[in-house]
Amino acid sequence: MLKHKPVILVVDDTPDNLALVSGLLKNNYKVKVATNGQKALEIARSSAPDLILLDVMMPVMDGYETCRQFKQHAELKDIPIIFLTAKNEIEDENRGFDLGAVDYIVKPISSPILLSRVKTHLTLKQSQDFLRDQNEYLEKEVSRRMKEIYQIQDASIMSMAALAEIRDPETGKHIQRTKLYIEELATLLRQSEKYSHVLTQQSVDLIVTSAPLHDIGKVGIPDHILLKPGRLTYEEFEIMKTHTAIGRDAIARAEMVMDKPETFLRFAKEIVYSHHEKWDGTGYPEGLSGEAIPLSARLMAVADVYDALTSKRVYKEAFPHSKAVELIISESGKHFDPEIVQIFIRCQHKFKEISERYMEISPV
Repeated sequence: MLKHKPVILVVDDTPDNLALVSGLLKNNYKVKVATNGQKALEIARSSAPDLILLDVMMPVMDGYETCRQFKQHAELKDIPIIFLTAKNEIEDENRGFDLGAVDYIVKPISSPILLSRVKTHLTLKQSQDFLRDQNEYLEKEVSRRMKEIYQIQDASIMSMAALAEIRDPETGKHIQRTKLYIEELATLLRQSEKYSHVLTQQSVDLIVTSAPLHDIGKVGIPDHILLKPGRLTYEEFEIMKTHTAIGRDAIARAEMVMDKPETFLRFAKEIVYSHHEKWDGTGYPEGLSGEAIPLSARLMAVADVYDALTSKRVYKEAFPHSKAVELIISESGKHFDPEIVQIFIRCQHKFKEISERYMEISPV
């Protein structure tokens, strides 16, 4: 059942034809008329009709051209057009359908046929409009729900990262800086042909969001080791290295609650467990080498080391940016993935800007 009185635009250069068709439609529909194609376009742009009955043989701009222009107009292209014409050759009908018309009625007009076809196409249009509106609503709803999910993911990750900040006073700005460093690296690396299919925008976003968790496992390291103001002994360093497994296991337990084989925490788990691995296999905890090290962890390695080099610690002064860059380049193919080092070289000025913008402020 149509909920409103539909508007039908009748386009014909012959007054008698306009009067005839208008008379047939006026009891059930609101009828507008136009004597040429240009006028029809003007009327439709002002207030779009629900359906158009269009003559073919008109001066200046015939019905075919009028139909073509309607279909090129974004706001008018979905209005159903029925050709109402004396041109009765097969090629004429084919041309009309090729231009996007929904029907083709040959004059002289049969009142029952005209009224039936008009009703059918108005009902179809109403159904199409309903589906389009429903799709738009669903798209907006999905977008809203996805935004909520991403916010929950971010909040979950940041709340876990906050635990590391409580235990280690050096992690606050470090977390912020490394997140921005890894975003620069991942965004540039995504542009390469090799990684374009792996580093989708969603993957980059998840890697960046996960970066703050890279040292979450340090919450399980004893204070006398974590907060020691000097170099660690061999035994102490062995205990410190367990923070990678502690962090991975904590995230794995969180994933078990979600009961899914793969969750938004997959990159967090990779980064936490493997960001101390080295390209040449001399890192920890497993001594992985080359591309066996997850890509997210290889990105984190460069970001983490650069930040460690350029930050002041109780056991060392901060290195200048140029020295940090020099050291990272020297470790290409040893500590770091050579391709990521090349990306780092390209965006090193961004690293310097981030380092200076989020510099730790020493207490007075």
